[in-house]
Amino acid sequence: MTLAVTLTAVLAAQQTTPPEPPKVLNIVVEYLKPGVSLSQHAVTEKAFSNTSKLTQQQTHYIGMDSLTGQPRALFFSGYDSFEAWGKDQNITTNGLLGSAFDADAIADGQNLSGMTTNVFAYHPEMSVHAAQDIPHARFFEISRFTVRAGHEGEWNDLAKIYTDYYSNQPSAHWATYESVYGMDNGGVYLVITPMKSLAEVDQSRAMGEQMMKSLGPEGMKKAGALAAACIEASMTNVFAIDPRMSYASDDWSKADPEFWGQH
Repeated sequence: MTLAVTLTAVLAAQQTTPPEPPKVLNIVVEYLKPGVSLSQHAVTEKAFSNTSKLTQQQTHYIGMDSLTGQPRALFFSGYDSFEAWGKDQNITTNGLLGSAFDADAIADGQNLSGMTTNVFAYHPEMSVHAAQDIPHARFFEISRFTVRAGHEGEWNDLAKIYTDYYSNQPSAHWATYESVYGMDNGGVYLVITPMKSLAEVDQSRAMGEQMMKSLGPEGMKKAGALAAACIEASMTNVFAIDPRMSYASDDWSKADPEFWGQH
């Protein structure tokens, strides 16, 4: 499961309202070899963040480790457009920076059994209170849904049931992305929820129970029928942000120096 949010947009220290999630989200997934610990991997990943810092790379990213599912690391970088994403790919694969990253990749590759790169497009109409305080987030809950071909209409209707209800719940928040490029990407959607603590999982489950009561038997029957018609597969996993594997902006570091200073 490769896959998440409100992500690498820079939060200026003077802002009181967090920015919207990036329109384009690049997610690199690195799968760890059996026996390789998260700490071992963090050491080689730190070389990439050090290289980015020394070369004053403009694109920042968040690195995180899986707490559930197959041992792996995710790296999120966000862009305002596909054009911006393309320009960044050119910078990071050519010239001195590309050569430096190649050297870092040799050491890091000893820890990996595989890697994938996936690109997603933001769906604001399927998201709820998506502008979040990412510098103070510690975890990401990521749900991956595969929608059956030809059943996008039911998916849209199902999403609207959830957004209509949760838009009135101030503490509810998530950003929805659709896969555009990557492995097995047809009809894949990510629902990404940044969390300051795992206590938010308890709160989310309680809100889910309240939603069931609010919709009533008929409403839940309709939602269940839509889900059965359009969802081919789904899974949810939790990831912990690792500042050692992240290339944080100065604004993130100013917002929470104790945490991001570890990078």
